[in-house]
Amino acid sequence: MRKILVIGFGKSAPYLLKYLLDKAIIEHLFITVVDIDISKAQFLIKNHNNASALVLDIFNDEQRANAIKNAHIVISMLPARFHPIVAKDCIAFGKHMVTASYISEEMKAFDSDAKTKGIIFMNEVGVDPGIDHISAMHVLDKIRAQDGEIILFESFTGGLVAPESDNNLWNYKFTWNPRNVVTAGQGGTAKFIQEGSYKYIPYQRLFRRTEFLDIEGYGRFEVYANRDSLKYQNAYGLQNIKTLYRGTMRRVGFSRAWHIFVSLGMTDDSFIMENSKNMSYRDFVNAFLPYSHKDSVELKLRHALKIDQDDLVWDKLVELDLFNPDKKVGIENATPAQILQKILTENWTLSNTDKDMIVMYHKFGYIIDGKKQQIDSNMVVIGEDQTYTAMAKTVGLPVAITALQILNKNITTPGVQIPIAKEIYQPILNELKDYGISFNEKQVPYLGYNPLNN
Repeated sequence: MRKILVIGFGKSAPYLLKYLLDKAIIEHLFITVVDIDISKAQFLIKNHNNASALVLDIFNDEQRANAIKNAHIVISMLPARFHPIVAKDCIAFGKHMVTASYISEEMKAFDSDAKTKGIIFMNEVGVDPGIDHISAMHVLDKIRAQDGEIILFESFTGGLVAPESDNNLWNYKFTWNPRNVVTAGQGGTAKFIQEGSYKYIPYQRLFRRTEFLDIEGYGRFEVYANRDSLKYQNAYGLQNIKTLYRGTMRRVGFSRAWHIFVSLGMTDDSFIMENSKNMSYRDFVNAFLPYSHKDSVELKLRHALKIDQDDLVWDKLVELDLFNPDKKVGIENATPAQILQKILTENWTLSNTDKDMIVMYHKFGYIIDGKKQQIDSNMVVIGEDQTYTAMAKTVGLPVAITALQILNKNITTPGVQIPIAKEIYQPILNELKDYGISFNEKQVPYLGYNPLNN
């Protein structure tokens, strides 16, 4: 019996567990899920003979070491900052490890030891990062096989609400960690390449520099730049590319309204607001506006940010109940970002009947025999319910598939890595199709770079 240890059971784990349980008997697997709270895992495992759920404190060195020592492969679904804790034990006991998270500098540092031990530390194999890598490399390698010169690559992903559940003015609900949404784009300047020139967007302008794209059957979306589009330039083999741009997708109009929060300072997570627990939502807004003995909070905000009363942006703010003098923040020593997150969570939490949606779009520009050509590729996945969400499906499935591929020795190259080699991405991409995760690739006239709005 081959033992798979899953550490952490959050919202992205149900599909991962379902896949492994479905494969358990034919693949001779025993799956152990460990977490502080195992109630959800126990419910999904039910009476399956090839799985168990155990309480484990990741900071308990003895518990953690014993669990990892007894596994053949470890899947860490913990927050990224905890992966190195698990990785140390995986190195010590010679165990493969799979995560959906970006490779941190701490994880990179394990590369030499992992290679020496002959073990695989596969990272960035969720949806974004993950499915974006494998789907992009599939097309890039196909173009290169035709001796094509790649001159443009754009890649965008969005975790959104499904059209049938889209019922607020923001056209958005939380489908993943709300904190990451509130603090998105902070901590650095977005950078990318446009027609051979390096471009930079500071955080305070990020949500006012968007471009638009259409996906057949799903309408129009807008995109704001990710922090560092150049991060994968070498990994993807795009050293001489003229345009390289990665971004996050939202429905049109979201970014302009979100820019108000950024402009006011409501997304700041660097300082504590005094007496935050007793502060009303109206007080919270007013704290960022000039003092006036005669103007209302609403009027001050409209004047400060030049918002017309009949502007849809204003309706979006009102919909969030931001000006309510009776609703209390109720959080002691809260940062602005924490308060904003609480307000948004009250309005943007998926209901029991809501479904989420993952949208991904790639644009490839290239030259073959002197002729410029373009391939557009997109993927849309709709969630089933609040357990088997599109986010859980697109994060959990590629992680689970990768783990089984490693166990079956179809992936063999040791070290800390991401899924960009053909031996890795092709079988994952092929199997994802069986679960309805596939890309619509279309040859279209070359349009070049779509300039960002100012």
